[in-house]
Amino acid sequence: MQDKSTDPRRKILILATSYLPLIGGAELAIKDLTDRLSEFSFDLVTARTTSGLLRTERIGNVNVFRAGNAPSALNFFLPKVFLPVAIFFKARTLLASKKYNLIYILQASQAGGAGWLLRKFGRINQPVVINLQEGKDFSRQAFLVRYFRRWIIKSADYYVVISTYLKDFLIAQGVIERHIFLIPNGVDGNYESRNTNQELREKLGISLQDKVIITVSRLVEKNGIADLIKAMVFIKGNYFEPVKLLIVGDAEPRLSLESDLKNLTRELRLGSEVIFAGAVRHESIFSYLSLANVFVRPSYSEGLGTAFLEAMAVGVPVIGTRVGGIVDFIEEGQTGLYCAIGDSQDIGRKVIHVLSDKELHDKLARQGQKLIQQKYDWDIVVKKFLNFYETVTK
Repeated sequence: MQDKSTDPRRKILILATSYLPLIGGAELAIKDLTDRLSEFSFDLVTARTTSGLLRTERIGNVNVFRAGNAPSALNFFLPKVFLPVAIFFKARTLLASKKYNLIYILQASQAGGAGWLLRKFGRINQPVVINLQEGKDFSRQAFLVRYFRRWIIKSADYYVVISTYLKDFLIAQGVIERHIFLIPNGVDGNYESRNTNQELREKLGISLQDKVIITVSRLVEKNGIADLIKAMVFIKGNYFEPVKLLIVGDAEPRLSLESDLKNLTRELRLGSEVIFAGAVRHESIFSYLSLANVFVRPSYSEGLGTAFLEAMAVGVPVIGTRVGGIVDFIEEGQTGLYCAIGDSQDIGRKVIHVLSDKELHDKLARQGQKLIQQKYDWDIVVKKFLNFYETVTK
């Protein structure tokens, strides 16, 4: 790997609990952002949790360094117990040989613990920034998790958050507001509104006559996929055009939620109406979204909800719940609709409202695209990041 010690570009060291190819919304957002900052040089330290992951590699504009030897007996325990220490030692080695302008920590989790160790024992003089992207209800987490998060948060100089929900959380923790920068994740806003991709339709078993409800989501309980499947029973009984629910995403390998959801689909006799598309490469997501008439994710918690923004960019009306960062971009009746948490009938009613009212459908699609272009387009997000960088490193 090329030595960046003489690189004239501005240098940022990123600490992350996980990174690509282990895909999550926060990791994809970092990849998208760093790809657009060619004037910067990025090194990233993360965990090497399996022997199949390279110790060093370049992904996009980022040099990735994986800490740990991934011994099979410790695969489960490494992220929870040893990861902060492993990342700390690797980061300290890099800091000794390279001059960084900023230390950027993705999430106040295990990588945040490594940041705390650097602050305590690393003798660093760079600003330390924590990027919060979580959407959990922090008050419901275990006491020890909340205790250590507070210590991690206190160890930072500045904070980047992706939603007002997370900004308010930090203020409640005693963080000074001027040290918090609200920079949402971005999306590309240059997509055609509709796509009649016949090959993809045939692959999925969707006809041109079908109305398509789509959700793009990891199959985890917090995203309310079971509630959405149950809503299909109400929709079938009260809407008299053919409707398909397209579920894009997969479950955590160690969880059985995918099989549980498929069993629920069979129990409700929705086998022909619910399509499990599985994991889809991120660059293909927009092709799936553009088949849809409405996007729904009835979340129980949400940091921001980038999948909503991607749907809006394509011109697909969105329905969500009043949780986390969703309230930053859904204005009821203007850029989307709200449904009640855990209420499958209310989810169904809102879907039918959008499918039945063309004027409302087109308004939500139009206003949603406009919002993306004005606030969430990557060009706008990158400018905000550059302003943040200049402020904290001057």
